[in-house]
Amino acid sequence: MRDVAAAAASTGSRVLPPNDPRQYDDLVDEWWRPDGAFAMLHWLAEARAALVPPADRPGAVLVDLGCGAGLLAPHLAGKGYRHIGVDLTRSALMQAAEHGVRVVQGDATAVPLPDGCADVVSAGELLEHVPAWRQVVAEACRLLRPGGLLVLDTLNDTALARLVAVRIGERLPTVPRGIHDPLLFVDARELVAECARYGVDLRVQGVRPQVGGLVAWLWRRVRAARTGVAPGGGRAPRIVPTRSTAVLYQGWGVRNG
Repeated sequence: MRDVAAAAASTGSRVLPPNDPRQYDDLVDEWWRPDGAFAMLHWLAEARAALVPPADRPGAVLVDLGCGAGLLAPHLAGKGYRHIGVDLTRSALMQAAEHGVRVVQGDATAVPLPDGCADVVSAGELLEHVPAWRQVVAEACRLLRPGGLLVLDTLNDTALARLVAVRIGERLPTVPRGIHDPLLFVDARELVAECARYGVDLRVQGVRPQVGGLVAWLWRRVRAARTGVAPGGGRAPRIVPTRSTAVLYQGWGVRNG
């Protein structure tokens, strides 16, 4: 059995175990830094928002499970949704509210919102952080009205995902150590089957950061670490489709009936 202290994440003055929600309080100032600890969440939020069509009726609602500090909000601007964000972390929700999100503090496994209230449910980079991902899926599908759209992205339960996201990814500049627990990664086939139980025909595709943009971003971070000078501007890497779902994948599907 691995040593817990060795696996723990150090954030600020505290040493916390992997995937501990308190990390997000310690990293509260990182949410909206484009090259900060949550840089990749910005890239993924843009890609997830691209799966969301403009609202097809007045008063349409998008429920953003695990909304964090509201990183999805800028990419939904002008699409016509009332953006409701659900998260456990109060410090993150305070920032989400500043970006126009109507916030609800709550657990994604027991969301305090009524059945069928959402035209769209987003669950971005959430499922791999919860011990009961199947319960989150049940809640997401419960919130969807018939014809509503589920969009999500998560990490696959594979050896390659554990290598890329944890052993390599958490050693990259600014990426927090221990932000993931690889035991919680979500098998794509199991996720598709679980969504089907609730009438959502989920389609999945692998995604990854565009290589050239990622290399340029990493170089900016390395140079900043060496010189002590904050990195200058530069285009953020885009998230692009890839054939393999073995590491990171998106899913989208409509609730039937």
